[in-house]
Amino acid sequence: MSDAEWAVVRPLRPVPGWLRGRGGQLEAYCHRAMLDAIRYLVDNGTKRRAMPADFPPWDRVYAFFRRWRNHDLVREFHDRLRRLVRKRAGRDTEPGAGVIDSQSVKADAVVGSDSLGFDGGKLINGRKRHVVVDTLVWADGGYTGSLVEYCLAALALVLAIGKRSDDMRGFVVLPTRWFVERFFAHPMRSRRLERDFERSIASAEAMVYWPMTMLMTRRVARNGRGGASSSLMRLNVPSARSARYL
Repeated sequence: MSDAEWAVVRPLRPVPGWLRGRGGQLEAYCHRAMLDAIRYLVDNGTKRRAMPADFPPWDRVYAFFRRWRNHDLVREFHDRLRRLVRKRAGRDTEPGAGVIDSQSVKADAVVGSDSLGFDGGKLINGRKRHVVVDTLVWADGGYTGSLVEYCLAALALVLAIGKRSDDMRGFVVLPTRWFVERFFAHPMRSRRLERDFERSIASAEAMVYWPMTMLMTRRVARNGRGGASSSLMRLNVPSARSARYL
């Protein structure tokens, strides 16, 4: 990542326990190097063991990825970036609407049969990614049924189904639906996401978050506002002990 992107990322990272005085072992590798290694893996679709030698050892990179996955830190990092991007755009930090849709992707041979399915419409044997894109919630006709009642009762969300009219023929862009269709184009530019190579569903979900964090950091850095707001800067705790962490 560029220096401008690192200026965005640095204050938004989850702070480890040892840096907050809660004990634990000091980290051996710089977070910037670890994040660069994961971004390289996701963007280029390489095998973990085939990582270039100028990155930290592949097993240490995977341990970092696994820790952020298991403790839900990658989602927390993603959400902090999303709030920053929305704030910079002059919008509320939390969205009031979203668009939900799914994408079927082929699974690699390493994916166990217990987490596979078959999409009869697209004739794809693999997994289905369900996403909600910020911009109440709209969905296509495939989400009709009990999900409408569940969203209202359990989540206090209104699930509105966006359907095609009977007189439509061929491909037609429905109102608000193009947001989520555009979203699917972004992760598919990362070669690791072209197929599902992850054995666990948790890793597959984490892999979707990483390219979106890359998109958001580049967007903020490109706008020439690399530094985070003062309220977010408090997430970082500078210290003489933090040299290896920073």
